[in-house]
Amino acid sequence: MIHNATIDTLLNRRSIRKFKPDPIDDDTVATLETVAQHAASSQFLNDWSAIRITDPAVKQKMAEFGHQPYIATAPLLYVFVLDEHRNAAVAASKGVDTDSDTFTLNASYRFAQAQNDAVLALHAMETAAYSLGLGCVILGSLLNDVRGLIDVLQLPKYTYPVLGLAIGKPDQEPALKPRMPRSMQFFENAYPADDEATLAPLAAFDEAVHQYYDLRNTDRPVDAFSDQIAKNATADMAGHAMAAPVRDQGFRLDR
Repeated sequence: MIHNATIDTLLNRRSIRKFKPDPIDDDTVATLETVAQHAASSQFLNDWSAIRITDPAVKQKMAEFGHQPYIATAPLLYVFVLDEHRNAAVAASKGVDTDSDTFTLNASYRFAQAQNDAVLALHAMETAAYSLGLGCVILGSLLNDVRGLIDVLQLPKYTYPVLGLAIGKPDQEPALKPRMPRSMQFFENAYPADDEATLAPLAAFDEAVHQYYDLRNTDRPVDAFSDQIAKNATADMAGHAMAAPVRDQGFRLDR
């Protein structure tokens, strides 16, 4: 492989769930937020926003939604939001009837693109943070209680929470999690028709993942990768917010 500082930053990324209490200085915050703004944006609609959580009481609510106490200890905490509310307001200021059938910013396509943009911005911020020696963890767990999250953050119509990001100076050094063999994830020209051939490296990957989790927590064995996939592919997660299709959660949310 070719190596440089950017590639090595990405290759060495790992989720950090324990932070030193040191605050993040204003210059670093400004840098991270500006980098996020420079991520790609579909049609340059800038259809995402991020809410910086500084109130300890709100941080505690985030930890409760995520069922992860460490969220409340993060020196820097964001919730990234797909945001067509701002664009709807801009359109309305230009005379567009946002209640008409011709209004398109509330369509499922724009929902998907705005969600993509929010994720791209978050990833840019995360990579920048790692490059500065900070640690991060992406928080899909905040979506355990989407309605509660919407209420606490006072999210208006045409917005929806996407992911959280906790940032701080690392107070742990976890092992790198193994990655799937490239042959199982990168294909040429078309998706392979032979599932058996695609899954040929699965047994070795299962063993690598199992060993990783065993070393990380010897008191709590974790299933092999393929068993984790099988478990998550069933109705066992019916109570989890992310188990419900997007169409059932709704985009046009009024508070």
